Order: sequence, then C-alpha cells, then structure tokens
Amino acid sequence: MGTRNEAKTELQSALTSGKISPLKKYQMMVIGRPGIWKLLKYEMITLMCNSCPGAPGFFLRKILYPRLFASVGRGTVFGRNMTIRHPHKIQIGNRCILDDLVVLDAKGESNRGIRIGDDVIIARNTVISCKEGDIDIGDNSNISMNCMIHSEKAVRIGARNLWAAYCYVVGGGRHDFDRIDLPIIQQGSSVEGIEMEEDIWLGAGVKILDGCRIGRGAVIGAGSVVNRDVEAYKIAAGIPAKAIRDRKSAVSEQPDTETDSSRKNP
Repeated sequence: MGTRNEAKTELQSALTSGKISPLKKYQMMVIGRPGIWKLLKYEMITLMCNSCPGAPGFFLRKILYPRLFASVGRGTVFGRNMTIRHPHKIQIGNRCILDDLVVLDAKGESNRGIRIGDDVIIARNTVISCKEGDIDIGDNSNISMNCMIHSEKAVRIGARNLWAAYCYVVGGGRHDFDRIDLPIIQQGSSVEGIEMEEDIWLGAGVKILDGCRIGRGAVIGAGSVVNRDVEAYKIAAGIPAKAIRDRKSAVSEQPDTETDSSRKNP
C-alpha cells in the first residue's frame, strides 16, 4: 500500500507563503539549508565555473564542484550549465560522467537524496529530480540524453542499466481525482516507488509508472508504457507493456553448434 501525500509538501507550502522573503525562498529551493555562507559558497562556485567553456571550465568544475556535494569520487567529470539543487544530499561515485545541462535536484525536507554509483554516465539534458523522495543509481549504468527520473518516495536503479533517450521513470504522480468539487491538486496522491534490478535495457521513449518492479535482465521495447511489474529476463512491449518473450527460453532454444558439427563430421 502506498503512502498518501497531502496537496502540498512542507517545502511547497513554504515557497508559496507570502510570509517568507524571496531570498529565503530561493535559498530553500536551491541550497535547502539555512546560512548565508552556504548560499554565498554555492553562488561563488557556480558563477565561476558552471558555464565556463573548454578546458578551463573542465578543470574549475573538477576542483570546485566537489566542495558543493556530499561526496564525489575520483575521476568524475562535470559538464557545463548543470542545475544543482540541495547538493549536500547528493553523493556521486568514482569515474562518473555528467554531461552538459544535466539536472541533479535532491529537494526535500526529510529525504536522503540522490546516490550515484561508480562509472555511471548521465547524458545531456537528463533530469534526476527528488520531490521528498530518494534516488539510487547503481554502478556502470548508462542513462542517455533527455531522460527523467522523478521520485516522491524511492526509485532504485540497479547496476548496469542501459537506457536509450527520452525514457521517463516516474516514482509518484498518481493523483486522486474522485471528487469534482475540488481541484485535483488538492486531492492528494498515493506513492509506492519504483524498483529496477540489474542489467535492464530500456528502449527509446519508455515510460515506467509508479509502483512497478522491473526484474533483472528485462528488456522494455521502445515507446512502451509500463504500469505493472515485469519479471526477470522478460522482453515486454506495448501500451500498456506486456511480456512477449522470455530471454531464457530464447537461449535454451539455440542449437548446440558443437553437437551439430560432430553429427555432420563423425
């Protein structure tokens, strides 16, 4: 059973309050912590290197960006014009590549935030966004350009995931709409989260909706919408996605080439 959210989070209520100054709202949205020094540190680092081109920008971000995040491993590369929110709740492993225009947004009042494992590639324009939730991305995963991961509770992505472009993983957003006397935004939502195991391949334009579990070794066809669990090693496709093939069966049906050749040449 998923947890039920009210119409507004604490952060949203604070950001829309008329009692808080615009500067305070900006700090809550971007930094997520009080203290003028923390805000100045963030502004100075991003001003100096966020949009700086070429090798100078590369080296400045390599030196200065780790000072923003909770932790950054060795050999990690940061692209230009990244959007970074609540960086003290973002952990990045070794030898990661985060391309230009990537968004890392760990917003939330009580969440743990974003954890990215070792040797992960996140391509241009991809958005990784928390809304009170947590996001974990396993080692050696490759997420292509223009993808989105959204979490209102927990989205866990295992190691060696391979995603094509324009994939959306939406851990939340299941809004209630039973009443017509209230706007939908005031009716709350239920959230369960998403679990993706290791070695999963998503084709271009796949959408995975809240509450789904994708088993190890699964393949999801391009353009599919997944609204239910997909078992390990299944190939699923369609809207909604359904299992159309079993990878294990396909392997077992392959001919034994050594036996066949021995039959032909006794």
